[in-house]
Amino acid sequence: MSDLGATIRSLWDAGDDLESVLPHAQAHDTVRSAIGALDRGEVRVAEVVGEEIVVHEWTKQAVLLWFRLQKMQVIEAGPFEYADKLPLKRGYLAARVRVVPGASARFGAYLAPGVVMMPSYVNIGAYVDEETMVDTWATVGSCAQIGKRVHLSGGVGIGGVLEPPQAAPVVVEDDVFVGSRCMIVEGARIRRGAKLGAGVMLTSSTPVVEAETGREVGRGVVPERAIVVQAARAREFAGGSSGCRAL
Repeated sequence: MSDLGATIRSLWDAGDDLESVLPHAQAHDTVRSAIGALDRGEVRVAEVVGEEIVVHEWTKQAVLLWFRLQKMQVIEAGPFEYADKLPLKRGYLAARVRVVPGASARFGAYLAPGVVMMPSYVNIGAYVDEETMVDTWATVGSCAQIGKRVHLSGGVGIGGVLEPPQAAPVVVEDDVFVGSRCMIVEGARIRRGAKLGAGVMLTSSTPVVEAETGREVGRGVVPERAIVVQAARAREFAGGSSGCRAL
């Protein structure tokens, strides 16, 4: 994929002058090839390498170019009509993915074998790994990276981080349980085996605090195998005391 990535980067750097790199039709086909590779899981927006999250910036550039190049089109699904720049994902049975009526994913989202989608939504650039359940009314935002055997409970919101292209998306590692109505946004990270109670709000700047010691163990990152609930710590302000969100 190195040649494809290099071409996408060149198209991105060209701005509005794409034809200085490729004729328009060829540029369109090249960008579609990149989105197809995301759709098949051959490339991904980001991955965990050691302790770091490595972002493959050119894949995000491809998504942004796709929206620039595509025109609005009518999409029909049974009795329903939509108008969008992207087709819906297809081929679920061959991919061994269970999709309950009311669920949808966009072309460019990867769903691995064994994934179950209850009535829910997965956006372009997302990567959902094997045997993960996206439960009822859960959403997986653009470019979010979800590991194996994850349960995203009812109403969970996994934020999308498409822009800027170099920004790390939300990463949920293997064997994580995310309780009902949790919101995980702004490139936050949940490490392997952690369990989040219902209603946890996690952003990249949310303090994560060890309950027994009161020690802050980080911001926006849940440690491995941690059990997390929403909580607050008192803080003093000029106008009086108030609760400050902490986990």
